[in-house]
Amino acid sequence: MSLELVPIGTILAVLTNQVLKTAQAATDVLIEKESFKVLSKHLFNIEPVLKELQLQTLNDSQAARRTLEYLEEDVKKANNLVEKYKNRSRFYLLFNCRHIVKEVQEVTRDIGRSLAALSIANTELLTGISDQVNRLQNEMQRVEFEASQSKIKIVDKLNQGINDAILDQGFANDMLEEIAMAVGVPVEPSEISKELENLRKEKEETADRKERAEAFFLEQVIELLSRADAARDFEKVKEQYAQRVQVIERYDTSREYITPLKTFYCPINQTVMVDPVSLCTDTTCERAAIKAWFDRGGRIDPVTGDLLEDFTLRPNLGLRQSIEEWREINYCLKIRSSKEKLLSGEDLSVEAALSQMQDLIRENSINKDWIAIGGLTGIIVPILGSCHNKDVKRNILITLKDVVEGHPRNKEKVVESQGLDHIIPCLGRDSSISKAAVELLYELLQDKSGWNVSICRKLSQTCSAILFLATLLKGPVRESAEKAEKILMKLCDEDEENISRAARADWYKPLIDRIIQGSESSSRISMVRTLVNMELVDQNLMLLGKEGVIPPLLEMVSGKVESQDASLSALVKLSGCHENKGLIAAEGGVTIIVDLIVSPHTRSTIIARCCEVLEKLTSDDGIEFLVDKNGNQLEIEQIIKNLLAFLQSPNSSNIVLRPALRALLGICKSGAMFIKTAVLTANGVSLILPLLDGSDPEIREIAINLLSLFTQHEPGGVVEYLFKPRRLEALVGYLENGDKADVQMAAAGLLANLPKSEVSLTMKLIEVDGLNALISILRSGTMEAKENALTALFRFTEHTNLDSQRKVVELGAYPLLVKFLRVDSVTAKARAAALIGNLSTSSPKLAVVSKRARCSCFRSSCVPLCSAHGGVCSVITTFCLLEAGALPLLVKLLHDEINATAYEAIQTLSTLVREESPHRGARVLHNADAINPILDILNWGQGSLKEEALVLLEKVFTVREMVENYGSVARLRLVDITGRINIEDGHFRRKAARVLALLDRYSGFDTSSLATGLNG
Repeated sequence: MSLELVPIGTILAVLTNQVLKTAQAATDVLIEKESFKVLSKHLFNIEPVLKELQLQTLNDSQAARRTLEYLEEDVKKANNLVEKYKNRSRFYLLFNCRHIVKEVQEVTRDIGRSLAALSIANTELLTGISDQVNRLQNEMQRVEFEASQSKIKIVDKLNQGINDAILDQGFANDMLEEIAMAVGVPVEPSEISKELENLRKEKEETADRKERAEAFFLEQVIELLSRADAARDFEKVKEQYAQRVQVIERYDTSREYITPLKTFYCPINQTVMVDPVSLCTDTTCERAAIKAWFDRGGRIDPVTGDLLEDFTLRPNLGLRQSIEEWREINYCLKIRSSKEKLLSGEDLSVEAALSQMQDLIRENSINKDWIAIGGLTGIIVPILGSCHNKDVKRNILITLKDVVEGHPRNKEKVVESQGLDHIIPCLGRDSSISKAAVELLYELLQDKSGWNVSICRKLSQTCSAILFLATLLKGPVRESAEKAEKILMKLCDEDEENISRAARADWYKPLIDRIIQGSESSSRISMVRTLVNMELVDQNLMLLGKEGVIPPLLEMVSGKVESQDASLSALVKLSGCHENKGLIAAEGGVTIIVDLIVSPHTRSTIIARCCEVLEKLTSDDGIEFLVDKNGNQLEIEQIIKNLLAFLQSPNSSNIVLRPALRALLGICKSGAMFIKTAVLTANGVSLILPLLDGSDPEIREIAINLLSLFTQHEPGGVVEYLFKPRRLEALVGYLENGDKADVQMAAAGLLANLPKSEVSLTMKLIEVDGLNALISILRSGTMEAKENALTALFRFTEHTNLDSQRKVVELGAYPLLVKFLRVDSVTAKARAAALIGNLSTSSPKLAVVSKRARCSCFRSSCVPLCSAHGGVCSVITTFCLLEAGALPLLVKLLHDEINATAYEAIQTLSTLVREESPHRGARVLHNADAINPILDILNWGQGSLKEEALVLLEKVFTVREMVENYGSVARLRLVDITGRINIEDGHFRRKAARVLALLDRYSGFDTSSLATGLNG
């Protein structure tokens, strides 16, 4: 119908509708969307122009109708273009992307030119929107479109491959994947089959249009892409395999190979052809071989020698198909043979089968399908679990990786065959097996989109997977460790429980990452709780701190209650490691914790956690880490007062008191000055004593430990407390409790600190078996407890209390004291020597009693008398140290040249030399070779020890015999000492002068002037 017969208003309405329809359709084209999108936008912008013309009553002139006619024709072209490409094969559209872009560009420019003509013909009517119209038509006429560079690269690569006759499997797989991804088609056999079928239809339509070049190109593309793994329809693959199996059934089962026909060989390189092409002389050669022939200048038929007039190469499709069938039959023969070898169960046969399978996969990827269809995958997976041959295991893992690589169906097959259960234990084998296992596992977990989530979840359900993978991280093979870490990271991303499992396997990276990078969420708190619940050794704790977990934990301390509790619990655990204590302090953590403790808004549970951290910080290290982030010491006295303040508050629960007291104990153990602060400034003893009456056993035990320290400075009030009903018995109970070594030590220390003048306490302790408990500690306690018990025994060995001394000896303490003279502890040796000295002080009077008894008519003439005490002595009756065998050990303490032990040994040896009869004791010391080491003390000993040596020597040298034996040596030592002594040491010099005077009495040497000078 002529436009002149149609009202111009109707023409405008129809044109407007056509423009909108085309604009909408352009948005649905699947390729080169950006170009069609611009076209659509411009068409939508034309609609207001046409509507404006309708509103202004367009003049029905010949020029107006002509411009509308041009615009309508151009819009129809655009619509035809959209319809042409809207429902075409996506692969086809990609291959033609350059041409499509040019077409869109031209039609857009044509519409722009028609719009410009329309604008000129109707200038007056379009005055209101003239700027808009001018801008639109200018943009459309100048538009330039370019095809996507990524798509152009794919098309160029495809063209180059076809021109170079690259038909191998790898190239086909790569091209298909790139093409599919470019046009948004999933790389799945079903989807790829549809696209290839659509492409075949495009080829047929192209052939129908007599477009031979394009039809030939599409045929080559289809042939290439059909070789790709994803292009295979599995049902057809199974059908093809079944056909080949039927063929090999006519061959004996021992047959593994059928020789190729002579026509299969290339006459140039004498190998079976892959891509046979025919020359104009009908000679067939391998494409690559004949092209190389031509490249070397060959211009004749390589077989007949005839001169070639045409160098065109024609694919010999029939021969190629025959060769492919021959190869496929041989594949099936090898698969059948491999199956029999696998079923034999013999290692050598299994190895041969695996080698065959690997060769098959290298030759053609279709064998990945056929191996699975033939049942080989289901056979080798169980062999992997049952075989003990290392080489067989490794080769099974390698073969399975070849079978599943890039093959989703085979991956599922391996997993369904319980493959994960057999692969995972291989991760814990030697490095060659574990490397093959982790590579197979990594491949199983991959799919086209990245990770196969379904298999990842199945792997997570395998209990030992995380442990074995975490172990690989520490292995010697870097590649295995890298693969294992990637798998672990993915498993941890999929399931937070795997983060906990990894941490329990000593791999903390994902746990630390979640804590560091997470916000104050339930997930972050969950990760911190995981850390708290783990059993960690110092090495693990140090690693966590080094990896940066402490700063985010301190950040969480400032959060909500749940966050505070979780982070503080983690800090309690981490602060058990010395290195982490420094990190907490350096981050200002101690200040944060101390501030929380004193804040009136802090909940009791959080205060308890803070005190636990404080306790760990002070344990073994005292106040070293009680510093701010700049390393400045905090106010320790105030911290002590704050901790003791909890004891005064009626609202303080045991969950707060326990850690607060332990923290206080840690601080006080670090130095006497802090004990004084707690005792004198904060009245610590009176605050701690009531805790012994509490119901919480742990608090009572901590209180004992604190009192053991406090009573070193202020024992007041403790004795009165112990005399209250059942209090002393409770203390003895702690002495008897060997299961709590620290409490036992503290209880003994507490007794050691109490005044010895409290005789009533001493006797009461004997009455309630306290003495027996102390002696038991000497037998089986820790060395620290033994040292305190030895100190506590001094109250029972006072020479003024013979009854308590006798009780000590009767309970078997003496032999134990002698044994302590041999131990490594200097403190224990010194205290044991002093206790023996206390007992020995009573020996003379006990020996005198015995001597009187010997004067009776019942005296036995054959009982020997003690060389030291002159009576009948024994350990039990007279506490004689000679009878106890202590003398040689005491002398040895002098030879050891340790001031503390030598001092007590000297004092104890002095008890043998009595003023009324010094000759006995002197001879005993002489016979024990004790005199010379006593003289040696004048050379090496400290002042107080030297004085004690001089006191003993003064008694010894009252005996003439001793002067004769040791006078010359003693004189030299004494003269040398007196010559070097400062004038301020007058007391010491007078002692030395007295000893020299004794030597002079028996030697005839006049020392009176020296003595006068010294005394003056």
